[in-house]
Amino acid sequence: MSEKTAVQCADLPRTRQTLADDLRRLGVKPGMILLVHSSLSHIGWVCGGPVAVIQALMDVITPQGTLVMPTHTAANSEPSYWQNPPVPESWWPIIRETMPAFDPKRTPTRNMGCIPELFRTWPDVHRSNHPQVSFAAWGKYAQAVTAGHELAWSLGESSPLARIYDLAGFVLLLGVGYNRNTSFHLAEYRAQGAAEMMNGGAVLVNGRREWRTWPDLDFRDDLFELIGTAFEQTGEVVHGLVGSASCRLFPQRTAVDFAQSWLTRYYADRKAKQP
Repeated sequence: MSEKTAVQCADLPRTRQTLADDLRRLGVKPGMILLVHSSLSHIGWVCGGPVAVIQALMDVITPQGTLVMPTHTAANSEPSYWQNPPVPESWWPIIRETMPAFDPKRTPTRNMGCIPELFRTWPDVHRSNHPQVSFAAWGKYAQAVTAGHELAWSLGESSPLARIYDLAGFVLLLGVGYNRNTSFHLAEYRAQGAAEMMNGGAVLVNGRREWRTWPDLDFRDDLFELIGTAFEQTGEVVHGLVGSASCRLFPQRTAVDFAQSWLTRYYADRKAKQP
């Protein structure tokens, strides 16, 4: 969305204060552990852009809460799987040999939007040390949420998603759909039916760059909108507007448990249909 379009779709400028008011009306509360997936362009024209959005979120949850955002870096991955766009096979060994190692302090996000890209650089923000699917967090449990993020099974039990689950956190889809809801990935591991694959990336080991490989799931993001539509029927999702952005707020643990049951049935049905 262009800035001109953002102006046209907003009756008044969105500000730090008006966004905070909208978040409170939606149900965001002080002390909440909140995982945010966001699209700035859908909010309308914001005075201060992503700075004002982050400030508003922090104002509402307060330092006693914890704000979490995905800060993924998909380019640091096994190049033979790339599809958007694919690269020639002759490039694969060069990419594996030369891809810069992930550095939580320096490596930018990729295709995550300008809000998490700014958030990862914010003072007192911690970032998990995974070369592809890191998360950044600020607030009371920021260090606990981001610590110990292992390479293998990257969005499973060692991930920040599992720590948010343990802390009974919430998810805010701020102008985005369920296809962006990373918490459903945690359910994929727990449902134990997804195909497995080997991934890879460049990491720092004792200060030296290395290309490491690890086992992981072949994620089924294509199912997430179906899961989200079914989850809506539970009544656990609060709908509202933050600026012009259509938003959904829901408890992460409830959503993961629902998705795990949904996926377990899905995998069982698929297996039953196999000859």
